[in-house]
Amino acid sequence: MAPRLLLFSISSPGPRAVPMPIEKPSVEVTSQGRFRWSQTRLWGFVLCVCGTFAGCNVEATSLAQLPGSKPASKQEDSHQKMVAILAKVADGVTTADRLFLPLTPPRSEMLRSLSRLPEDAIAVERYRLHSMLSIAELNLGNEREAIKHLEVAEKLASDPRNNIPEAKHREVLYRLGVTYMRLAETENCCLKNSPESCIIPFQPAAIHTNRAGAENAIAYFSKSLQKSNGVDQRSRWLMNIAYMTLGEYPDKVPREHLIDFNFQANGDSFPRFKNVAAASGMKAFNSGGTVVVDDFDNDGLNDILTSSWDPREPMRFYKNKGGGEFQDRSGEAGLQGLLGGINMVQADFDNDGDLDVYVLRGGWMGRKGTIPNSLLENDGRGRFKDITFLAGLGEVHYPSHSAGWADYDNDGDLDLFVGNEGVYEKTSKDFYAESPSPSQLFRNEGDGTFTDVAKEAGVENFRYAKGVTWGDFNNDRYPDLYVSNFDSPNRLYQNNRDGTFTDVAGKFNVDGPLKSFPVWFWDFNNDGNLDLYVPSYSLRYGNLGPVVQGFMKKTTSLESPKLYQGTSEGEFRERSKDLGLTRTLIPMGGNFGDLDNDGFTDFYLGTGYPDYEALIPNVMFRNCNGTSFENVTYPGGFGHLQKGHGIAFADLDSDGDQEVIAQMGGAYEGDHFRDAIFQNPGFGNHWLKVKLIGTESNRSAIGARIHVVITENGEKRSIYKHVNSGGSFGANPLCQTIGLGKASQIDRIEVYWPTTGVTQTFNSVPMDQRIEITEGKPEFRILDTPIMALRMTRNAERLRMVGK
Repeated sequence: MAPRLLLFSISSPGPRAVPMPIEKPSVEVTSQGRFRWSQTRLWGFVLCVCGTFAGCNVEATSLAQLPGSKPASKQEDSHQKMVAILAKVADGVTTADRLFLPLTPPRSEMLRSLSRLPEDAIAVERYRLHSMLSIAELNLGNEREAIKHLEVAEKLASDPRNNIPEAKHREVLYRLGVTYMRLAETENCCLKNSPESCIIPFQPAAIHTNRAGAENAIAYFSKSLQKSNGVDQRSRWLMNIAYMTLGEYPDKVPREHLIDFNFQANGDSFPRFKNVAAASGMKAFNSGGTVVVDDFDNDGLNDILTSSWDPREPMRFYKNKGGGEFQDRSGEAGLQGLLGGINMVQADFDNDGDLDVYVLRGGWMGRKGTIPNSLLENDGRGRFKDITFLAGLGEVHYPSHSAGWADYDNDGDLDLFVGNEGVYEKTSKDFYAESPSPSQLFRNEGDGTFTDVAKEAGVENFRYAKGVTWGDFNNDRYPDLYVSNFDSPNRLYQNNRDGTFTDVAGKFNVDGPLKSFPVWFWDFNNDGNLDLYVPSYSLRYGNLGPVVQGFMKKTTSLESPKLYQGTSEGEFRERSKDLGLTRTLIPMGGNFGDLDNDGFTDFYLGTGYPDYEALIPNVMFRNCNGTSFENVTYPGGFGHLQKGHGIAFADLDSDGDQEVIAQMGGAYEGDHFRDAIFQNPGFGNHWLKVKLIGTESNRSAIGARIHVVITENGEKRSIYKHVNSGGSFGANPLCQTIGLGKASQIDRIEVYWPTTGVTQTFNSVPMDQRIEITEGKPEFRILDTPIMALRMTRNAERLRMVGK
């Protein structure tokens, strides 16, 4: 039996026995002579021993008071300053519909105009006001008020004496269908929510019991189709979904309007992942935002951090209690008053052994989005302080949506690139091209502060940045930067290794799609070269039509996604057509992981755009040995119709396979929804979790490469992982879960550390374990984490831990 040391964990109130070598902590100095904040860990060790042998109250000691940490008073000042600013921002928000690209004047202004209309006002003006008011009411969640305005508009449009164009009559019929559809969702999927709600194909528990909303939607979609001679693909699509909500698809759908969703594809070959979010304790009802999953309190279990783009809504911290059970500890985590956050990325920026979080705000808001982002410093126990202003990150505020950590100068600490949007005043057709803001590259100075060097580095971008990802595509040890821009060519900034970058996207033909959103570097075919996935996006009202066209394998006006396969020469080949990935899906969030632990990365896309018509199922693709991708959305139970934003793959129940976490909800006040956790049923394959700790490199080991060689079915094969948090909207744990398929053994593991250029090799590594590898140490360490299984009780209300 491994030796056990009785410890008082800083993150728990009592003693626990864990197998670990008794090592003497040391203060580390990198080869560049930069002090690493390991003094904090040394003092933490001393306090733990004190707690064990002298009965000290370890919980009462704040790491913020230890050597190498910022003074607690200054931390608190910075934190309270941010809380005050965010409270002022929240107080200035009347309704969320005024934040996101407002398509109409304020509701109060339109009501006033309507009340002042004379009796003999022309019908077109009355129609216009009622139509716009219906949009405003629906965005606020007032579906019945919206319906009243639409009914008046429809009556006006149907009277030939009013000379209202036929196209407008058809449109108001369509909008009545959409609004009744949303009413159906509110009365059933929201107010009577079950784990299966809004997931197609609909299970019995998801069938609407309040039927009137869907029935009325079908009636109006039918009228809209009659007016369009059956060519309105939007009405046709939503009619089919409305019949599904009533349990009447496909039998009662008029034959001429039936769409074959091909639910039987893949049959029973792929198991269903159950949505266990509510049962596990994750019950937030929110607008769109993001999710970060990682071990924030250093107890070996992955916790969940979520946020909302609405500057009035709180961040939430869900502590993993084991066995997949989560408890909302937002208050204890210090998140009170830290409002809003369209996206987040985690990393140990100060190399002190715990994960900090950068929170982005203001995306899509234009001038209203000049809200400060936040750097949240973790004290090691999952408790955060906002140190933005102490760190030099709060001097200028731009609307931003995406950021990425990397050690671009290979000095051993992590730098931060923030992709910014524009500060346009009003919504226009080309808002994304107006008043572009510079993006920012914050160089980590190694003392807890950052300096913006974007201009000197040549990476200001000055485009509407929506996604950011780092990766060393040419294998020269220095991370390169890809920026996904909306309605402008994308950038691939090649690292010149002297603190500057050169945009080579055009040179390598990787600057499309022209309209894109999420993005990531990965190695989808395990050849050791980084590949690049860049799906297309569009947020225009009416996009549902082209999406349906693409679904039916017809020509569409929207761009196709791009999968750029990297080569050993540092170039790229576009492979989306060969791999079966040409269908336009307009995702907002997305991420990758290994669902079946076969060693090949699969990916999940959270689809949609702001309008309520965007009922488009999220999509899961399974990687077929790096040669193609198979759509397993329907058999896997991943076809959630609500708007998907931040996505993460993570093992939540410590059984070696990855769950899928989706942060759900739309942009408008009336478009909230519940987040989802899709529980992995298991595939019987082997796995390995690898936690890397950098010493010369950044402690998070971001940018390091793991190469696993296994023997499977008598043959050798390689599996590659590059340490990052995955996609640009939603974050996976930095501890890498590596599927090993049917391997009979691990032959070796190689870890390449780009800061030093050193490769470490480890042999005799056991499978189905969690191990820790520290840079420079010749031996790995097996981490003792209980293996738990997540099981639903019969009433689906609670969970229990069952040891395997």
